[in-house]
Amino acid sequence: MDSKDVVIVGGGPAGLSAALVLGRARKKVLLCDAGTPRNAAAEHIQGFVTRDGTPPQEFRRIGREQLRPYDVEYQNVRVLSVERLDSGFRVGLEGGRVVETRRVLLATGMVDVLPDLPGYRELWGKSIFQCPYCHGWEVRDQAWGVLATDEHMLDFGLFVTGWSKDVVVFTNGALAVPPEQRSRLEHAGVRLEERRIRQLLVREEHLHAVELEDGARVARQVLFARPPQRQTPLVQQLVGQLGLALDEQGFVRVDEPHKQTSVPGIHAAGDLTTLLQGALVGASAGAMAGYMMNHSLNMENATRGG
Repeated sequence: MDSKDVVIVGGGPAGLSAALVLGRARKKVLLCDAGTPRNAAAEHIQGFVTRDGTPPQEFRRIGREQLRPYDVEYQNVRVLSVERLDSGFRVGLEGGRVVETRRVLLATGMVDVLPDLPGYRELWGKSIFQCPYCHGWEVRDQAWGVLATDEHMLDFGLFVTGWSKDVVVFTNGALAVPPEQRSRLEHAGVRLEERRIRQLLVREEHLHAVELEDGARVARQVLFARPPQRQTPLVQQLVGQLGLALDEQGFVRVDEPHKQTSVPGIHAAGDLTTLLQGALVGASAGAMAGYMMNHSLNMENATRGG
């Protein structure tokens, strides 16, 4: 049977970063990557030193290329199961391959649950964004909208005035705005629109306007939103089968700085563990997970005598 020191599930920034750390530490690694990357709709990765403006697919290609000198096996394959053994874990892969491993790193990202709002899916990643650090510079001083699904997003409407002074906060008729918050928005020059949204109007593949329930249109060029997220099917499976713990927001609970989950030997890094999501943040978390896993493996090896 195949055996590895670490199996990494997910080949985005977190998984690639961990694989690089572990490969350079002389560990045998299997990096499994399958499915559509979470940032597939994004045209570029921004704010990543030396890689600012790099298309996501090119970023991944470079990352995989730089793993070649090391004992890192990359497979475009889906992980179907993770079973606990006395010595570690048995990982079942699509196609029937089974691998035994001492550690598992979950770097699966999250699944964005896009709302059923006409125009939303078409504009996702082109005119609808989550992170102003990732996309704000490119759309600075344009007509911004913020889709406020909770009170935190009302504050977000104040925050983004650092990139554009032309901001409208849309509550879509689903959020009661406290008087003090209403006053703060008004003081900052942020307009508040509380009518329901009928659709997002698209022109040449980009947002043109937000059409409200009564037919009124608010001209906007970009919209910042934070759609609900859920864990991948594999992570949901591990919650039920191995007792993998999630926090109150639905993210995988890890201890810092080890990035270890509630299941000893299973670590997690990247978007599935935090609301603070981005390529650079994920890569940093993946590196830290790699350091911690390698440290524990080396100490085990030394204790066992090899």
